[in-house]
Amino acid sequence: MSSRPAPQIGFSFEYLMWIFTRLSGCALYLLALVGFVSALVMGARTQMGVGDLMRWTFFPNSYHVVNTNVPDVDPGWMNAYWNTIQMLVIFFAITHGMNGLRVVIEDYVRRPWLRIFLRGLVFLLWLFMLIVATYVILTI
Repeated sequence: MSSRPAPQIGFSFEYLMWIFTRLSGCALYLLALVGFVSALVMGARTQMGVGDLMRWTFFPNSYHVVNTNVPDVDPGWMNAYWNTIQMLVIFFAITHGMNGLRVVIEDYVRRPWLRIFLRGLVFLLWLFMLIVATYVILTI
């Protein structure tokens, strides 16, 4: 296995995705912290256990906390703030993971036609997962 050269500075796709991977990793940590602190501020410190709080931190979905002491848990109380947090987590997580899969394909697949096919498949999978996740978030 030969290693790929580091991306050159400039506005090439490889360099931008290299930067995106670093920034999206930091964004995921920041979103987890924002979700955690927001849940605590909104009353989770007295109404949830640690496990419920962790589920809520990453995917603030009312169905995750049905068995807790949170009063009036129903799907109608989700607001734009939590939907935005969910959409950002989903976007960064899916794109970060699919970019990692793309890099693995670039590193290990030698046949150019197979590499192009797999890159297209990864793109379609990325698009499908974003559409399904968006549908689920906005309809719950």
